[in-house]
Amino acid sequence: MNMKRDETALNDREISFDALRKKQSVRATFKLPGEIIDLLGVIAGQLGIKQKSLLDQLVEDTSVLVKLVQENEQLQEEQTTRRQKTFVISRSSLRSINDIAKKQNISRDALVEISIKRLLPIIETELEKHIIRKTILKEMKNYLKIGENLLDKTQNLLGKDDVLYDMLEKQVSLTQKNIVTVQAIIEKGMPMEEW
Repeated sequence: MNMKRDETALNDREISFDALRKKQSVRATFKLPGEIIDLLGVIAGQLGIKQKSLLDQLVEDTSVLVKLVQENEQLQEEQTTRRQKTFVISRSSLRSINDIAKKQNISRDALVEISIKRLLPIIETELEKHIIRKTILKEMKNYLKIGENLLDKTQNLLGKDDVLYDMLEKQVSLTQKNIVTVQAIIEKGMPMEEW
């Protein structure tokens, strides 16, 4: 009886050749509007994930792809300028794209485009946050100036050896460090402004 349980546990941990093959990366080229290509890149950068992972997530659920096509039945490929872009995606994602495009009688390019367009609400939300962060950064810099002035005043009135000076110095130092961190976050979000 233990042998059967051990075999079952071993089978649960085994990985099949087909499962590994589905995860294998392949290259696929699509003709997409430039702003759609940029949208994928900007969101991937903002989220700190690879474009491959993001695109795989967008197209892995075939039921969602079918719904997208149905919601966009009148979708006609606009006469916007399109450019070829080669993506690295999983074999299973490419199979999903090909299968749904064929079954729904839609081009692969259009299917990938409407899949990526699902990111529009995310970029709008992230852009709003980005703008708010820039405003807060200005306020943080003002707060730092007030802290530095108070630190100078404390030094003049009580000296550097006073416990209050030490407390304020730590607070000013922490604020400086936080400003650097916020500046890096804002810098990372700058491509959204250009998008």
